[in-house]
Formats: sequence, structure tokens, C-alpha cells
Amino acid sequence: MLPDRDVLLLRQSQHLLLTEEREPTMAKHRIDRRTLLRGLAGSTVAVSAASLTGVAPACASDGESNGHLIPRGQMGIQLYSVRDKIAQVGFAPVFEELSRIGYREVEFAGYTQGAAGPITPTQIRQLLDDNGLKAAGSHRGLADFRTNLELELDVAETLGMPAIGTAQAPTGNRTIAGYQAAAAEFNAWGAAAAARGIKLYQHNHTIEFSFAVDRPDVRLYDLFLELTDPRYVYLEMDILWAYGGARKYPGFRPVDYVNAQPHRYPMFHVKDGVPLPDPQQGNSYLDVEFGAGVIPFAEFFDELKGRGRFEFLWEQDTAPNAQPNPPGSLGAAERSYQRMVELRGAR
Repeated sequence: MLPDRDVLLLRQSQHLLLTEEREPTMAKHRIDRRTLLRGLAGSTVAVSAASLTGVAPACASDGESNGHLIPRGQMGIQLYSVRDKIAQVGFAPVFEELSRIGYREVEFAGYTQGAAGPITPTQIRQLLDDNGLKAAGSHRGLADFRTNLELELDVAETLGMPAIGTAQAPTGNRTIAGYQAAAAEFNAWGAAAAARGIKLYQHNHTIEFSFAVDRPDVRLYDLFLELTDPRYVYLEMDILWAYGGARKYPGFRPVDYVNAQPHRYPMFHVKDGVPLPDPQQGNSYLDVEFGAGVIPFAEFFDELKGRGRFEFLWEQDTAPNAQPNPPGSLGAAERSYQRMVELRGAR
């Protein structure tokens, strides 16, 4: 199968970089990277975050000052968003593009790179360093922690990540006893991680905000917070799915959880979305590019206490056409990054 248009453009961009370094006098006569990246952006219409939030875009600079809704040095990406490109061309060119766009943090969704061939954690770490990127964390399966916890922590140390977590619900057993057992597991894993200077975290979908099947007055997310040791177990709030939880299982505001225990939320998934017609369907929202949805990020970030202690990781699970591997994912990553930059100064 021939590589898709994005992959061809990405390879052209890589070749152009090398050519510019070797032949600077000839490079000016060739197509520039900005033109190539306009191709990478695909056909999705760019929408300004300012137009969607009703605020003027802020002037973005490399320096930080008090009051920014999203500190620029803490803007990152969950690599699941560009999984199709990693599978097609590998980490090296993808990391190069993400760094050029402006991302400084990446969260892993696996350590393999498909057609690009085998790669070791040490080699991945070198690619991170070469591109000025840091590993913010990684999503692993519950089975990985149950069977290979020390190996998972070894990899985390090699990659230099301060945290490692899972995007799975704590358990599929949505009873009080089920969550008690799950909390005991997380406490043990978290203690082992903490002994090595690493935070263990759990990433939510909407189901965690549902109620215990044997106690319909007990919200499972509340129960997990209560049963897990705050010294050892942390939370990554997926903002979109938290809003989905509030729509599907009403009775809370997502930001209130963070403000009640800000030290337990080292990172966010900054994911935008539009509501599904049926609030009970799936996660209650369909995720879209940042700035193209309805989630009130300016309000959410403005209400945060202890601003500056969080990592802000953009993620898009699916393309607008809901295909499993998003076409134009690097273009979506670039447009979403720029809208996050625009939102930084919104008050």
C-alpha cells in the first residue's frame, strides 16, 4: 500500500531539512517547510480559538508571565493523537515535527513505531533529547502493572518521565468491593513507583463518574479518590470526558475536583468536543480538534487554583470522520497547538 499524502509530505520535509543543512545556497530555490506543513494540515478548515471563546488572541512569546491560562512550557501532546504517523514513519520524524510546532512535552501511548522497525527506550530517549522534548508520562495497561511493574518503572526512568499511568478504568467491577480491591492495587503500585521518584496516575473516561451498581448513591470517582492514598495515587483529568461524565451522570463540576486536591492532578488532557445527540451515548461527546468544540476551557483554566503546577496535554482520539486512525493528524496537532497558544492569555 502506498503511504498517504501526509506521510509523503512529512518525508519531503525531512529531506528538505537535510538539504538545507548541506546546501544552504540552493535551499532558497526550493519549496519551504511552511508550504509543506500547509499540506500536512490537510483540508480541515482552521477555526480560531478566539472566535470560539469570544476573546481576543494573546500575543504568544517564549517567556512566561503570571496570569497565563496555559503556561507555554507545559503544553504537550498525547502521542495517541498521532499514532498513525508514528506507525508509518516512526518516532524520529514525528518528534521533529512536534518540536517544530512548539510542543515541549509528550505522553506515550506505547513504545513501538510500526513500519519504522524496533526501537529501544534508550533510543527513544535520545530522540526526545535531540528534539528538545520531555516525556510527561505514559499510558500502560493494568495488566502491565500487574505482571511487569518494575520493568515499566525501568522504562519510565530511562525516558525520564516523572509519572506513569493508565487510561483504563480502575476496574470493570463497579461495586463497592470492586473499587476497594482496585484501590488496594493502585496504592501498592503507587508506593512502588514513589520509591523510585515516579507518580502513578489514572486517566478518566466518563464511566468513572457513574455510580456503584450496589450503592447508587456513591459516585465511583469519589470512592476512588477516597480509597486511594494521595501520597501514591494521582489523577490525570481528561477534561472532555469529565464534562461527558457531568452530562451523563450529573451532579458535579469537573474543576471542583481539581481545586479540592490540586496536588493530585499533575496533568490534564486538553481535549475538545461536541455533544452527542443522546447524552447517554458513549462518552456523551465526540472529540474534535481543540477550539472546534464547545468545552469552556477559558472558564475551566481561569478557575484553577495553583496555576502553573499542571501539564496541559492536547489529545484527539478520533478524526472528525471517526476513523480509527486519524488522517491529517499532524495538521490537527498543529492547528490545536496554535489555538491553545491563542487561549493562553484569555481572561
